[in-house]
Amino acid sequence: MGNIRVGIDVGGTFTDFTVLDDETGGMRHFKVSSTPHDPSEAIEIGIASFQARGLTASDVVHFGHGTTVATNMVIERRGGKTGLLTTEGFRDVLEIGRQTRPDLFDMSVRKPEPLVVRPLRLEVHERLGPDGDVIVPLDEAGVEDAAKRFRAEGVEAVAIGFLHSYRNAAHERRAAEIIRKHLPGVFVSLSSDVLPEFREYERISTTVMNAYLMPRMDGYLDRFMKRSRQAGIDAKPYTIHSNGGLMSTETARNYPVRTCLSGPAAGVVGAALVGKAASFPDVITFDVGGTSTDVALIAGGKPAYSADRDVAGYSIRCAMVDVSVIGAGGGSIAWLDDAGGLKVGPQSAAAVPGPAAYGKGGTDATITDANIVLQRLNPIALLDGTMPVDREAALSAISAVAEKIGRSVEDTAWGIIRIAVANMARAIRAVSMDKGHDLKQFALMAFGGAGPLHASLVAAETGLNTVIIPESPGTMCARGVLLSDVTRDFVSTQIKRAQGEGWSEITSAVAGLEKQAREWLEAETIPDDKRALQHIAEARYAGQNHEIRVEGILSSAEDFSVRFAEAHRVVYGYALDNHPVEIVNLRVQAIGHAGRPLQTVEGASGTMTDARVGERDVYVGPEGGWKTVPVYKRALMPQGEKFAGPAIVEELTSTAYVLPDQTGVVDGYGNIILSFVKDRS
Repeated sequence: MGNIRVGIDVGGTFTDFTVLDDETGGMRHFKVSSTPHDPSEAIEIGIASFQARGLTASDVVHFGHGTTVATNMVIERRGGKTGLLTTEGFRDVLEIGRQTRPDLFDMSVRKPEPLVVRPLRLEVHERLGPDGDVIVPLDEAGVEDAAKRFRAEGVEAVAIGFLHSYRNAAHERRAAEIIRKHLPGVFVSLSSDVLPEFREYERISTTVMNAYLMPRMDGYLDRFMKRSRQAGIDAKPYTIHSNGGLMSTETARNYPVRTCLSGPAAGVVGAALVGKAASFPDVITFDVGGTSTDVALIAGGKPAYSADRDVAGYSIRCAMVDVSVIGAGGGSIAWLDDAGGLKVGPQSAAAVPGPAAYGKGGTDATITDANIVLQRLNPIALLDGTMPVDREAALSAISAVAEKIGRSVEDTAWGIIRIAVANMARAIRAVSMDKGHDLKQFALMAFGGAGPLHASLVAAETGLNTVIIPESPGTMCARGVLLSDVTRDFVSTQIKRAQGEGWSEITSAVAGLEKQAREWLEAETIPDDKRALQHIAEARYAGQNHEIRVEGILSSAEDFSVRFAEAHRVVYGYALDNHPVEIVNLRVQAIGHAGRPLQTVEGASGTMTDARVGERDVYVGPEGGWKTVPVYKRALMPQGEKFAGPAIVEELTSTAYVLPDQTGVVDGYGNIILSFVKDRS
């Protein structure tokens, strides 16, 4: 291979690699076992295997990775010891929050402890007005006292969040100078840098999490860069962030909070590009792993975005791909509630002890065990025969549940899968129908290790007519990293009306943001022909409390009002004529195009008969019972030749189950396209 581009997704069980030849467009995929104690070690192991795979590390010209390091740090509370410096009277904003409850009538719900304990939330005398004017000057002696307190307590990071600093960052910057003088080597995070937007709680919460993550993320990125250099890669490394774009390692060091949805965002970006190339611009992604299912909506080739997110109980705000996560994966455990009703998840057997069939000590019945009992999954071995499974252990686990509910083993396994599918279907409706989209116009793109196994059942449940199973579905997130652009958002809070005199102030603010964006693209050494700018406005009708996102160049007030009305109608089902519109936040997204269009692939030379490697009895449901079903090897399936369900398609990273009333075909990009014989709409 000549110049090659590498995308890596660091997961809990496997670290996935996708390698693209820039000259031929050829793509290959492989996995290595993850190393949770140091995720960068698995990356080095994977790069070290390049030579055995006919690759050369020195040929790498683009190198990006997605990681769950930040998310896992928050979940496991492994961040650095953090202090908060804030305006006098506001130390408890972090703990008070919005006073919302996840379940209004559940008195046992407890919010997680703040990432900064109260003794380390220090106040300083200073005050800015909402327009940025200084009301009370910064008490520099008070900042020095706080710095000495932080030093005595041994903090590793300090978050600085002052009232209205999004309008005027002078006080925060001066405080940071003093903190750094007294605490050299301590990480400092400013709210005016991390999130220069109004709403104090979200701004301070996001800044605190950023500071909390900085020490450990800095160490991880150091090891990541050192190991990649030792392995022979000289290309500048990138990390994918939560909005689906790539950022430099230096940016990731300074803003690790932006990587909290790194892995799932990469999968959505990859799905958007694959769907668009295959002439399916409207897609719902369906990423099923061992413990969870991630779903997201892509309309017109563009993923849906969200500004606010809850990560392990902590509120963060930044531009993110809108991914909905539920606790339903291959390892989700079947259990009975107090009334004797069968439930599935969110508890998971995880990688250890895992499903009963894996023979690692697990005894609970899981979704994977149910699929092995019904023989939708290979009852002898997975991963192309390299991972033996114990069907008798799976039968024993499912039988224990069956006895409790008084049903047969087949009925119980079928019921476990149907309950999981119903949960997955609810998540899909939540990101589509509940947000004003017509579900019938979308295709379901299934990836992750367990996505293709359940996708057809979920499509039938939701009324979707088309299922897309991309090439090597278990490595889709790595492919997304490989195909992503380098991006960064520059934001300014306005709260100005889009009509009248406010528009001139808005266009002036856009010009200022564009200047910052161009300077950043220059600093990132993005070639001129690869640069682009995108305008994004978060706006609302005057009197509303929350904004909606409107993309597109802000050419005129009239054009913007029309596009806002259209977006409002999609989200809320109506629009108001002649009602003033407020632009709350302006964003200019700087884009450095790093990817290349997907290329068609060369299919297998034989026929579907050649691809048929065997058959086995599969339980297709209470009505059909057990049926002898053909088993196809995906690598041998030719393009353009139709096949009919029921069928099983096996490959290294996944297994697909095709329903009796479906037909399938492999397209020019290597995707399997499944369609129902009768339109289900």
